[in-house]
Formats: sequence, C-alpha cells, structure tokens
Amino acid sequence: MKVFTLGEEVLREKALPVEQIDDTIRSLIERMFVTMKEHNGIGLAGPQVGEKLRLFVVEIDDGVQRVFINPQIIETSAQTSFYEEGCLSIPKVYEDIERPEKIRVQALNEQGRPFTLDADGLLARVIQHEYDHLEGVLFIDRGDPEFKQKTVESFKKRAERRAQKEAEKKAREAKIAAKIAAKNGIKAGAGC
Repeated sequence: MKVFTLGEEVLREKALPVEQIDDTIRSLIERMFVTMKEHNGIGLAGPQVGEKLRLFVVEIDDGVQRVFINPQIIETSAQTSFYEEGCLSIPKVYEDIERPEKIRVQALNEQGRPFTLDADGLLARVIQHEYDHLEGVLFIDRGDPEFKQKTVESFKKRAERRAQKEAEKKAREAKIAAKIAAKNGIKAGAGC
C-alpha cells in the first residue's frame, strides 16, 4: 500500500466513521499491518494509506497487534511528557512532542466488539498520534511552529522536484516514441 506523505490532502481531512465492519475492512486492516511493518512503523491510520476512515492499527514493542475502529479518547491524564515522535507520512523528520502520559480510549475491534483500554507510556503516545491522523492533525502541528513551517516547505520542494522529474521523464518517453513512429513511417512508405 502507498503511504501518503505531507502535502497530500487526505492527511488533512477528518476521517469518516466506519459504518460496517466486514471482510473488506478486515482485509484493509491486514494490509495496513503489513505496510506498517514494511516501513518499520509502530502505528498506521487509515488516512495514511488513502482511506478516509476512522481506524488505525498499532503494534509496539510488546508484539501485540491492536486495532482501533471508530475510537474515542475519553480521558487523559493531567501529567504530560515530551517524547521524540516521527511519522511514516513525514519520513526522516523527528520532534519532541508533549502529550498526556495516560489515556483511556474506547473503540471497536476488527470483530466489531467494543472495548475500553487504559494506556500509558509509548502505547498511550502512539494511540494519541494515530488518533490525531483521524482528525487531520499531524505531529508537527503540536510542536514548534517554526519547525513545522520548515518541514512543510521542505516537503513542498520535494514534491515539486518529483513532479519536475516525472514531467521530464514523460517528455523523454514521448520524444523516443515520436522517433520510433517516424522511423516506422519511413520504412512503411519506402516499400510503396
């Protein structure tokens, strides 16, 4: 699956509730776990793979695969802490982000069963990070505004360079195709 990156609209849109948990959703969840692992991530939200749905998957160092469908963070602790965060949608960018140390979240699992989870430490942080994706919020929005601006500008320039290289590639391919067509046209006309 493609992981969408900073600058792509789906990352800034609020995700929609999952209406029905069926085999299509379960297949999406499986593919999200595979994609997350391929990219060495510990969490992945629907919008990050172009699915504007309120669901995310998490697997931290305890090895437990957790699925959160239509989650709601219903409680957060007053105690906060800073921790360096990164994101598969903003590769190779890291920043210390302040978040509540403990949370309580309610969600549905991949079978549609409701559950409530009290989380702290890394698990609480990852859940909050992925939940933000469902709201169209990225971790850089919660940090230093100057750092955010530089990151956004950097990704915009990267996207422009990619678009320019793609346009140049298409132009080269069109030129080669035109030469081949002209050459074939000459051969076809030579026999008349």
